[in-house]
Amino acid sequence: MESDLIRASRETLIALVSEQQATIAQLQATIAQLQAMIAQLQAMIAQLEATTTQFEATIAQLRATIAELQKRVDTLEKRLTTRGGPGMPGNKPTSTTTPPVKESRKKRSHGFGRTRMTPTEHVDHAVDTCPDCGTHLCGGWVQRTREVLEIPVLPVRVIEHRFIARECPACGKRCVPKADLDDVVGQQRVGINLTSLIVTLREEGRLPFEQIQWYLKTLHQLHLSVGELVAVVHRTAARARPAVEQIRDQIRASPVVHADETGWRENGKNGYVWSFSTATLRYFLRRGRNKEVVDEVLAESFSGILVSDFYAAYHHYSGEHQRCWTHLLGDIHALQEVYPDDAGLRTWAEAVYKLYTEAKDFASPEEKVRQCKRQDMEGQLLRVCLPFVKEPLAVQAKLCRRIHRFIKELFVFVEYPDVPSDNNAAERSLRHLVTSRKISGGTRGNNGTESKMTLSSLFGTWRAAGLNPFHQCRQLLSRPQ
Repeated sequence: MESDLIRASRETLIALVSEQQATIAQLQATIAQLQAMIAQLQAMIAQLEATTTQFEATIAQLRATIAELQKRVDTLEKRLTTRGGPGMPGNKPTSTTTPPVKESRKKRSHGFGRTRMTPTEHVDHAVDTCPDCGTHLCGGWVQRTREVLEIPVLPVRVIEHRFIARECPACGKRCVPKADLDDVVGQQRVGINLTSLIVTLREEGRLPFEQIQWYLKTLHQLHLSVGELVAVVHRTAARARPAVEQIRDQIRASPVVHADETGWRENGKNGYVWSFSTATLRYFLRRGRNKEVVDEVLAESFSGILVSDFYAAYHHYSGEHQRCWTHLLGDIHALQEVYPDDAGLRTWAEAVYKLYTEAKDFASPEEKVRQCKRQDMEGQLLRVCLPFVKEPLAVQAKLCRRIHRFIKELFVFVEYPDVPSDNNAAERSLRHLVTSRKISGGTRGNNGTESKMTLSSLFGTWRAAGLNPFHQCRQLLSRPQ
């Protein structure tokens, strides 16, 4: 072979060298491929070793659990075998009946009843090198997760809108764009989101303006004066008045309306907040305590059923009227507390309450049957009260005269199943305003009162309808005027 190579020509040697170089390149590629396969197999071996370690830990945990359960079984068997024998001195003899063995309750994991939220970002935590041998680690899988809830503390965005003036080279006309901005209302500098936040904190959160100042400065590094916060509330109320007028019109068209009133001071002077509400509507206004308020709100277009207490301002309403049984029964209970030893009063009160319970339990799908039942209940209640109407010495005479006067307005709920027998809905509609009154003590002027009533009507309606007040306020401000 060597002699052949010595006698070979130059071209043969060159061809032989080229062939050997190609063989060497092929072998090198094969070696690189094998090295990659070896690295992949090593990673798989490491993963299998980790899985094996995890399985071994699980098996050890299961063995410990089995040992604990076996220990519990041995203890129970020991108790069962000793049951019925002589007890400790001075103790009662043990029962011979074997109680059922109570299964041990499986311990729930931490945060079992907590609903996980959709992650907005992921942060991966992994070990880069093996703590035992220092080998570089790669790949891996998600062993466990942990949810952390956090809010960003971001400074306020101060957006400067610059309006560029350009001049036409042909005619020389100066062109300036119009200031049509979508994120602000009118010429004010407070944006729609910030305005909605301020008004929502004021109305829904019932926060004083100083607390709203602190909140904005702490979380958003924004300082607004109290005067500017008040102006934001007034501007929003002015924007909301057409929507509140629509609420009033919808109440006038409703089949059933609840009415009530409560005190409200304005600049130190007493007044009253009137509430007219339905299941999903709220309308408030501050006026005097006279009957003209009912006519102002309901007007002549209202032909539904008015639910109220026995206050005289509601007496002149000529339509169907349901009086509140909660107020009536409360007055009867208060009278019994004043005269606890009066047997006649007790018998009369029990009879009235029995009739009310019978009326509440009655139900029929036929209208004529309900009308007959209403007349029957009115007749029975009159028979119970008539003996005391003109009896001056009877302690229940005043209440009997009230029942006699409003007998046609006590059992309207029997004929109309959608009408409640009490006025609790109106009481609940005023609860938010009453809480706000206890915090602030009222308002300082007519402008503040009008804004308060307007926003309370709007936010109360959103609250009753199950809507988000902040989002609804943004939609209101974003809507074209």
